[in-house]
Amino acid sequence: MHIAIAGNIGSGKTTLTKMLAKRFGWKAHFEPVDNNPYLEDYYADMNRWSFNLQIYFLNKRFRDVVEISQNDETVIQDRTIFEDAKIFAPNLHDMGLMTDRDFDNYTDLFDLMISLVKLPDLMIYIRSSIPTLVGHIQKRGRDYEQTMRLDYLKGLNSRYEDWIKDYKGKLIIVDGDHTDFENDKMAFNEIADKIDAELYGLFSKE
Repeated sequence: MHIAIAGNIGSGKTTLTKMLAKRFGWKAHFEPVDNNPYLEDYYADMNRWSFNLQIYFLNKRFRDVVEISQNDETVIQDRTIFEDAKIFAPNLHDMGLMTDRDFDNYTDLFDLMISLVKLPDLMIYIRSSIPTLVGHIQKRGRDYEQTMRLDYLKGLNSRYEDWIKDYKGKLIIVDGDHTDFENDKMAFNEIADKIDAELYGLFSKE
């Protein structure tokens, strides 16, 4: 099976991915951040590097999806190909940080890729407010993220909500503002029980 974790920058996707992979014995696929050759340049000059970064992510994410589809193991993925195309690229385009020409080129490539991709067996969306996201971003202290524009983060959050509202697959929404799954064992167990219910029907839903 293919399980995916979705959420804005700083929502806790990687943390939850690691915890669920350990809990269920799933193989984890993480977002390529530390070895990303564009990320630092992108945050320093979004207008110059937005198209390069989005193509890099699209390539990596499509490769992940192909590998997952060929894998007999259950895989849990930190961020999906859908988020790149439905949230990040359109947000950059609307902010004037990606040209019409580049956005059209990107969209055509994504449409071709997505014709070969199916939805995950379960999507887990971490819904977080801007103050929560900013707090998490500051806490983890990545230098290149400290220059992030607040309007950029707000635009992403708005697009996430629009995307999730119309999402057609199996979906669990986690309240990222009030669910401390990293430090509260009971809160984490509640998420795990909901996943069991969706995937295996072991528990009745409330």
